[in-house]
Amino acid sequence: MARVSSREQEREGFSLAVQEEALRHYVQKVGGEIVRMFRIAETASKTDERKAFRELVAYAKKHAFELDGLLFYKVDRAARNLFDYVELERLESEYGVPFISVSQPTDDNPAGRMMRRTLANMASFYTEQQSVDVREGLARRVQEGWFISKAPYGYLNVRQEGRSIVEICPDAGPKVRRVFHLFAYENLTLDSLIERLEREGITYRPNCAKFARSSLHSMLHDRSYIGEVQHHGQWYPGKHEPLVDHATWSRVQELIGGHFYRSHELTYGGELIKCGHCGYPITGERKFKQSSTGERAYTYYRCAKYNRPGHPRTRVREEALDQQVLALFDKIRIQDDSVRDWFRAVLASQTRDQQHETRSQREELQRQVTMALGQQERVVNLRVDGEIDAETFARKQVELRDRLAALKLQMDAVDRSNDEMADLVSKVFELSQTLREKWLTADYHCKRRILEIICLNFRLDDVTLCYEMRKPFDVLVEGLPVQWSRGDRI
Repeated sequence: MARVSSREQEREGFSLAVQEEALRHYVQKVGGEIVRMFRIAETASKTDERKAFRELVAYAKKHAFELDGLLFYKVDRAARNLFDYVELERLESEYGVPFISVSQPTDDNPAGRMMRRTLANMASFYTEQQSVDVREGLARRVQEGWFISKAPYGYLNVRQEGRSIVEICPDAGPKVRRVFHLFAYENLTLDSLIERLEREGITYRPNCAKFARSSLHSMLHDRSYIGEVQHHGQWYPGKHEPLVDHATWSRVQELIGGHFYRSHELTYGGELIKCGHCGYPITGERKFKQSSTGERAYTYYRCAKYNRPGHPRTRVREEALDQQVLALFDKIRIQDDSVRDWFRAVLASQTRDQQHETRSQREELQRQVTMALGQQERVVNLRVDGEIDAETFARKQVELRDRLAALKLQMDAVDRSNDEMADLVSKVFELSQTLREKWLTADYHCKRRILEIICLNFRLDDVTLCYEMRKPFDVLVEGLPVQWSRGDRI
């Protein structure tokens, strides 16, 4: 077996070619033959390295009676930890396959085995100590303010005087600044932000012109853009130049609120649907199968208690659920223009009713703003009358100014939420009229929002998706005649 685990070892003369040549020379000298060569390159991952070692052990056990020994260049080329070395000693003691180190020969006696164990122990210590040194070095680099991995979008990793530093990318850096400015001050949602960037001709990468929703969401949450560096979940002051000022960053975080993007979620998973048999959530799973055209992924949905005794072992493919949802949207498609206009008015009216709680929240924020303005005026009057000193006045002014700024930011977020809801419901209605053409290309986030707005209480009875329609979409499914309508009421 030949292995090299670092470029430094290769430069020092332990390359795979050097090791293989030494093994062949030894075999030629003793008149033997190499029946199989196991190689582990420096580019191999730990998983690949472990896989190769397990293959070596399995091969030795299977062909123990045909082998005269296992050849290694050095002890530390055979095992970098004591657990692996014990496996090799077991091959020698239990299967009669000797361990042979061509550059560190030892006798087959207790003293020789003790020497090999000492060498293996030293190799294990070196590996563990090297891991500790690397971790400490990375931690020191982060504490000094440097990235330890590839810099985020908008920055470039460059080498300066033999050291890796981070600079703003001339092409992507201004794009990041534009993204933050548009979201903070142009009253845009993530979806409308993507459209705005496309209209302005701002591309993401040469091979991917359009910004992905997930990329924008991650970007707007990344503190690297205000000059910080992340390590093990903690953020440290960085030495790279910030792309975004703190005021814009704070505004973006307030506006983006608790919206989460989940690219890993399945459309009908995440407890959206309950099992009609037992009431437990329906969960999804992806299976990969080989076909004549290559590997294909299939998504199935089943009850979380699918394996319980007596439970129907029913699985439904995602395509089947998609077809049922598309059939539902075909039902709510309106052909008559007058009915479509009437329904749009009803939907807008009901949306306004649903936003009552948000309006109450805004009124409370406005009340707090009025109170803060009153306090600000009283502080000024107290200073004019000489009842408070200049230091106290300055401190109170700063506190009240910061509070007013925070309240204004919260009001902007509430206003945006109102606009988003009205815009979303309107878009859902318009989308529902052409959904068959668009549904299969929509992402997870869009599909879930559409389903949650139009339906509730999903249930899977055997392979049939059952649901309760929200008002006023239930009227469309029932097929409401125009003469049933009266004004903007149902």
